Amino acid sequence: MKTKELKLIIEEGEGYFIEFKEKPAHIDREMVAFANGSGGRIFIGISDSGKIKGIVVTNQLKSQIQDIANNCDPPIKIKLQELASLLVVHVNQGTEKPYSCSSGFYTRIGPNAQKMNRNQIIEFFQSEGRIRFEELMNLKFNFQNDFDPQKLSHFLSLAEISPVLDTRSILLNLGVAEQPAGNLIFNNTGIFFFARDLDQFYPHAGITCALYKGIEKVHVLDRKDFNQDIIYNVDNTMLFLRQHIPVRYEFDGSPKRIEVPQVPLEALREAVINAVCHRYYFEKGANVMVEIFDDRIEISSPGGLVKGLLEKDFGKKSVLRNPKIAGLFHRIGYIEKMGTGIRRMQNLMKEAGHAPIRFEFTTFVTAVFDRGVALEKKRHPVNLNEGLNEGLNEGLKSLLAVISQNPGIQTRRASALLDNRSGKTLEKQIQTLVGKDLIEHRGSKKTGGYFLKG
Repeated sequence: MKTKELKLIIEEGEGYFIEFKEKPAHIDREMVAFANGSGGRIFIGISDSGKIKGIVVTNQLKSQIQDIANNCDPPIKIKLQELASLLVVHVNQGTEKPYSCSSGFYTRIGPNAQKMNRNQIIEFFQSEGRIRFEELMNLKFNFQNDFDPQKLSHFLSLAEISPVLDTRSILLNLGVAEQPAGNLIFNNTGIFFFARDLDQFYPHAGITCALYKGIEKVHVLDRKDFNQDIIYNVDNTMLFLRQHIPVRYEFDGSPKRIEVPQVPLEALREAVINAVCHRYYFEKGANVMVEIFDDRIEISSPGGLVKGLLEKDFGKKSVLRNPKIAGLFHRIGYIEKMGTGIRRMQNLMKEAGHAPIRFEFTTFVTAVFDRGVALEKKRHPVNLNEGLNEGLNEGLKSLLAVISQNPGIQTRRASALLDNRSGKTLEKQIQTLVGKDLIEHRGSKKTGGYFLKG
């Protein structure tokens, strides 16, 4: 370090990465704070006001400071540098956080080392991944009353695992439960997958799906909240997306039409599963959100990037926040290969002629899918086979087009897309199309909708 650089540091004063100390008293707190933060330098021989007081640098002083670093828990690696009448202690960001000294846990807040209270220590452990929500045991979950054996059977079927062992042994082998003193205790991963009603235990673990009119969160046309179990949540989210994403039909010479969704469903599915696998479950004030706008689809996961993963490495390196959850999804084929999902999603969008997925990083990680509406209209000004339109008036044609673009659509939604066409008129037109064998109603009267027939 040159004199010019030292002068500049003194002029700028203490900060997040810089600490001045006249003597090495309580230097262990500063070391711990820097190790728990992003690292920093301690200048011994400078007063808090930035005045150089100087200190006699001896081997005894160096050994004393090294011993202090070694006595932290875990030991902190430091580097000592003599600079004129000063001693500079370089502390790197720790790789085994959290660190503590004899007086407790400290972190760097601005230019100060601040002792952490109980809640801050808990939050620190959580944010550093030392405590994983998925691994915590829940004593309130009762095996006899709250476990759903049918969900386990469904999981085993998807994973192609033969149920040759008894239920308890299977759950123990899957790593979703433990059996101390003969009692089967579930961890949160087991509850996420096999609870009879997940919402009873973790309301924040669900997925909220919403369809908006326009490009802002103003007019909600449809909303669904799914939180029965983690597999059910993903599957029903995909049904919601299928219901509201337009589909065009292509013909390859065979009698069967080929459905081509406006946005690749496999890319959306990958994003939904990523959002579920990587979300920060200690955050209980938000759900995974899947939101459909006229021009885009946004899939958001609470918690921001996983600790240790930089924005520039997103999609290139894989850091799992919830490896148990991801592992079980992998076993049932919902995740093909760890760490390849982002690249596969981008490739699917590129093959479909869409702009790349845009990722936004805040306290959420949000994947934004461009629906390419303008491009779609330019390429396919008529989304229906012209033969289907023969003999229909304009009202029937427009209704048929809406059903084609929104498989499973319900009457209320169709009315909104057709400039609030009256229910009586719409019902009459629907019956006409049903009578012409062009559309059909599938599902229950309450939750079902209309599809093109064929």
